[in-house]
Amino acid sequence: MEAFNKLGSLLRHSALTAGAPTSSSPALFNAARLMPTKLFVGGLSWGTNDQSLREAFSSFGEVTESRVITDRETGRSRGFGFVNFSNSDDAKEAVTKIDCQVLLRNE
Repeated sequence: MEAFNKLGSLLRHSALTAGAPTSSSPALFNAARLMPTKLFVGGLSWGTNDQSLREAFSSFGEVTESRVITDRETGRSRGFGFVNFSNSDDAKEAVTKIDCQVLLRNE
């Protein structure tokens, strides 16, 4: 949720500085503006993998990539990941419908 708040703040900031040169805009905002289909997903259980993350979000549209970030040394999930959608409308729908929901995985 905190990441979405941060992104919202950056978007509001950009709307206020729309006339300003790109070099004065935050680098994070530029990346977010170019990738409106990439979502940060936090608070994942340790057992969540790339495939289960994809399955959880596929009901909202075409998922082009899902990735759970893992620790380099242990290979264990770090508890967050990213989901890419093929279009921004699907990503927006996923944010509104799945935000603060619990993902259950089948074992």
